[in-house]
Amino acid sequence: MSPAPLLAGLATGLSGGALAGVFGVGGGLVMVPLLGLILGLDQRQAQGATLAAMLLPTGLPAVLEYRRRGIRTSLRLVAILILGFLAGITGGAAVANGIPASALRWGFIAFLLIIAMHTWRRKEPALPDRGAEPLDFSRGAWRYGLPIGALAGVLSGLTGLGGAIVVIPLLAARFRMTQHEAQLTSLAMLLPPIGLPGVLVYARTGSGLPWRVIGGVALGFALGAFLGARVATRLRGARLKQAFAVLAVAMALLLVLRGH
Repeated sequence: MSPAPLLAGLATGLSGGALAGVFGVGGGLVMVPLLGLILGLDQRQAQGATLAAMLLPTGLPAVLEYRRRGIRTSLRLVAILILGFLAGITGGAAVANGIPASALRWGFIAFLLIIAMHTWRRKEPALPDRGAEPLDFSRGAWRYGLPIGALAGVLSGLTGLGGAIVVIPLLAARFRMTQHEAQLTSLAMLLPPIGLPGVLVYARTGSGLPWRVIGGVALGFALGAFLGARVATRLRGARLKQAFAVLAVAMALLLVLRGH
């Protein structure tokens, strides 16, 4: 059997993992377009493969690197986000499987552009000087954390992006987190196999999922996430935000070009 699918998946996972480590997202922003461009997967297969690769705790090296740098989050808030996510992902995946692949791709492009514009324009919150005080994100955890997680789950199932693309800006806005704190929270949320309900929906489609590719993506993602996290902890939040917006536009343009 040709090793090409495994190697292509490895390269794609490395790229997506680096993105996840730097920006705190699940990596689907890069992996979904690249799986289509490099391996010719249709939009639905690329989204399902990305969710499947994230079932393993591939972001753990990045989480440990953030913590080693002294960045902290709330495990209680992470658990609440996960509950909301699980409530939303199956419905999002079911909707995605009922949409034609071309329409799904154009919807994905529009979503990337909206996120890019919002991210570029979003201002970093004015944070108080916490000093040596421990972080406390418990206030409003259920009130805001549950709907944020549910929205992330729906969008994850619908687009294959993992949901972090909306979790990070919403956490920063509602809980006054720094960019790095929001990114760590997002990565921690993705450690359990929370995408499993969505993966099962995608796997039951006629085309199924390319499991050899998925194995390569998972391996590459773990390495890329660790390397990306080392870069992220050395960058200022504003620069991370701007770079993320530019990358989202670039991936949208790649998907547009693929359609011609």
